[in-house]
Amino acid sequence: MTKQQGDSCTGGMDRRSFLTVLSGSLIATAMGTRAYGMLPARKLGRIGVQLYTIRDALTNDLDGSLARVASIGYQEVELAGYRSHSVADFRAALDRHGLAAPSTHIAMERVRDDLPRVLDEAHQLGHKFVICPNIPDEKAGLDGYRKAADVLNHAGEIAGRSGISIGYHNHESELAPIDGVRPYDVILDRTDPKLVAMEMDIFWLVKGGGDPLAYFRKYPGRFRMVHVKDMDGSAAKTMVDVGKGVIDWKGIFAQSREAGIEHYFVEHDNARDPFASIAASYAYLRGLEF
Repeated sequence: MTKQQGDSCTGGMDRRSFLTVLSGSLIATAMGTRAYGMLPARKLGRIGVQLYTIRDALTNDLDGSLARVASIGYQEVELAGYRSHSVADFRAALDRHGLAAPSTHIAMERVRDDLPRVLDEAHQLGHKFVICPNIPDEKAGLDGYRKAADVLNHAGEIAGRSGISIGYHNHESELAPIDGVRPYDVILDRTDPKLVAMEMDIFWLVKGGGDPLAYFRKYPGRFRMVHVKDMDGSAAKTMVDVGKGVIDWKGIFAQSREAGIEHYFVEHDNARDPFASIAASYAYLRGLEF
């Protein structure tokens, strides 16, 4: 094709201008098709489970329990204590069944008073996050939460030097205002985002009257992990398997990038049949599109 012929094909535009216009047209088309739901929906990748859900089984049979977790399809787990097993035995069992353990729950008292040992155990187990699920001075009011935030900042600075992030996991109580202020907001505002990660327990946040999407907008990128557990529509707001309740998982997960979510851990605090529960929740999440 001659230059004159090429110019006639593009209406007199040079090749660079033509490609620029074409690129812009493709982007506009993609944005339009996404708006009309024509692009493929997103799905969760790796799905994890908080092992507190199967705590009794773990105590009695570590290897068999982790084998069942893996057979369901889970690839990640979050620890909540060693259930009378050694750190070495726990790591060996995880490895046997191809399970990664990016996170663990450790009481804030241990993080405050025994951080070197906590970090050593975390490295042995391959953790990237050490999450505190409690406030030792909760009864001290907002000052207790401020003190806890300072503990998290201090521990986060030390842990970060060895490649581990310190984090915090909420419950319902942090959403109840004290003197017009939510303690959860105190934790979020007082902790340094560079030092402290957040693990949002969506069930407890919603039960306490919080809106996950509002928190994602106000604190973008802060919520590196979430606990995925559902709530029924009764006045008691009872915990149920994921997908059997009223929480809008599609709407929440659609904003996962804004929130900063990297890990999704299924949990049910008091399931009648823990393994049936985590299997049902996994099946729902594996098929969910958002």
